[in-house]
Amino acid sequence: MNIIETILMRRSIRKFHKTEIPPETIQLLLKAAMYAPSARNTQAWNFIVVTDRHLLDQLAVIHPYAKMLKYAPLAILVCGDKLIEENESYLAVNCSAATQNLLLAAHSLGLGSVWLGVYPKPDRIQPISDLLNLPLDCIPISMIALGFPDEQREQPQRFCPEKIHYNNKW
Repeated sequence: MNIIETILMRRSIRKFHKTEIPPETIQLLLKAAMYAPSARNTQAWNFIVVTDRHLLDQLAVIHPYAKMLKYAPLAILVCGDKLIEENESYLAVNCSAATQNLLLAAHSLGLGSVWLGVYPKPDRIQPISDLLNLPLDCIPISMIALGFPDEQREQPQRFCPEKIHYNNKW
């Protein structure tokens, strides 16, 4: 699958088969995430791989839009490290780039995924931090539910020429 096809065809998947994702596939997803660009190349991210069924079920309760984690075999939490990058805005942007890389890699490998926003919601950040024992300098930015898809989603029409401004100005 070429990169343009991957970008255009990737959809948020919320229904998964119970099949476990092989460790080498998880490793490849994390490698793709770590090849994302970051401001000043700080790479101020950390990843928590969650496969424990009890923890996935608890995360599904903590996060109001993460009910699919009750069925997903895997979640990856993307965290920003304030010891490396003090500016939380950069942490959010950098971790978002890593999240997007991971989502695209998952689709290209035949996996389904959905991006679950955590930052900047304190009611998500603190309970997730507590549950997964994050150090104080580590901020959870996003979480990705992953698995082999048990649904197919149509490609919507998102290209909107009206949102493009040529001639060097609005």
